[in-house]
Amino acid sequence: MPGLDTVAERNLDGYGAPMIDWARVRDVLGSRLTQGPDTGGPNRHTAWLTTSNADGSPHVRPVGVVGVAGTWYFSSGTDTRKSRNLARDSRCAVSVATHPFDVVIEGQAERVSDAAELQAVADAFAADGWPARVSGDALTAEFSAPSAGPPPWHVYKVAPATVYAFGTAEPYGAARFDLAPTG
Repeated sequence: MPGLDTVAERNLDGYGAPMIDWARVRDVLGSRLTQGPDTGGPNRHTAWLTTSNADGSPHVRPVGVVGVAGTWYFSSGTDTRKSRNLARDSRCAVSVATHPFDVVIEGQAERVSDAAELQAVADAFAADGWPARVSGDALTAEFSAPSAGPPPWHVYKVAPATVYAFGTAEPYGAARFDLAPTG
């Protein structure tokens, strides 16, 4: 997430591993996270979105994530529980296993309605193999995830407040990064 600077960093490792460098985490977050089978992660990169149900219990679902200019975007069916949850409470977490870090981003999801921004997201999804196109203030396509419901699909961007990185390769480690947007 290139447009973000840390305001606080904390080494969470209890085994003496050195602090994970924020620049390395930011580079992973800004990279293309492939989602097709056998294209990344242990077998692929699956991003998981956690929202809060009305009773406060967690709701966790896989989502397709695409990066555009250092910002993560995902889509969600207009009548899905995750969309209803975000309309009520925009706080969320997105997590993904990468190499060399498992990453958790905590922050706010903001629904995107700007036509140019939606087009950039649709283009990025299309480049990754999902033939999304803009339809009004959402996306549509011939298909989506089986649990996504029928089109149209809203687009959300994630504004991170805290990022956690858990090392999956030498020198391992665990870290927390509190962030502030830069202008």
